[in-house]
Amino acid sequence: MAELKACKVCNVNRHRYHGLAVTSLNQLKIKGGETLGFHPSASVSVVLEDDGTIVEDEAYFLCLPANTKFMLLHANEIWKHSHQVDGGTAQSWSKSTDVEVDGKDEVDGFESWRNLAEQLRQDLASIILMSEADLQILIDVPCSDLAAAMDFSQQKTRVLQDTLQRMLDRREEERQSKDLLKLYLKAMEQEGTWDPQEQSARLDETDGVQVEAAAGFSPTTLMVLKDKKYPETRLSNEELQLVAGHGAEVMMEVLGWNSERTSALVQACESELRKRLQRVQALQSLSALNQSTSQAHTERDTRAKRRKTHTH
Repeated sequence: MAELKACKVCNVNRHRYHGLAVTSLNQLKIKGGETLGFHPSASVSVVLEDDGTIVEDEAYFLCLPANTKFMLLHANEIWKHSHQVDGGTAQSWSKSTDVEVDGKDEVDGFESWRNLAEQLRQDLASIILMSEADLQILIDVPCSDLAAAMDFSQQKTRVLQDTLQRMLDRREEERQSKDLLKLYLKAMEQEGTWDPQEQSARLDETDGVQVEAAAGFSPTTLMVLKDKKYPETRLSNEELQLVAGHGAEVMMEVLGWNSERTSALVQACESELRKRLQRVQALQSLSALNQSTSQAHTERDTRAKRRKTHTH
């Protein structure tokens, strides 16, 4: 029997989160749709709640940690950042939204950080998949409190919070860069000031729609693939999976390249994806080692206390 994975689901408005235990991505769509009141025949897509990453690969879904937050969307709905919902008045779930798990409300407010700290203590690699709101909560927790909750020294906890802050800053910089790029491209199109030498970087209106519909690539992703040096380092995990999944034959049609150049790109994307997975596995191994060391220290302290008791 497949292993159950605990997760949380919400709709596009983030009004309420529901806890589910499912064995597959398809079961998440079915049970999540029922829980959120979707029509049984409705087309449902799944994205990560914190950044809108599309989840359509079963292997990727199974790699996500327990209690990951998903958003279920109808065909005509699109993901928006939490600050864009309700005219910017919506706030992060962990601070203001009622969370329902199996019919019971979770503790919210200032105590919500303890759940995040426990998740981090069990698996340091979960940092990668935490939302910006979660990162900010852990950054704002007093160092001494977080150290006690995670059984870390204060020095190690300060290093951890500094790392979380750098991750948060980097995500903000990446988002701002993407927004600026979109504005720049839109302005260039409106003014008709495209450089003829950059013509290959611009998608033809008809071909662009056909390619995007057929292969699932956004115009921005295609531009990165065609024009950027070492494009594999600029793509998300999902985009790398998309390139690797399509293979060289499909990518030749998408990019209009020859076989040799396309094969080299696909191999580079596959290699980059493996490296990232290896980094996650290394973090997981480090987390397991930390847990083992902490447990050994605890057992040693317990035996020492027992010896002192017997001596007295």
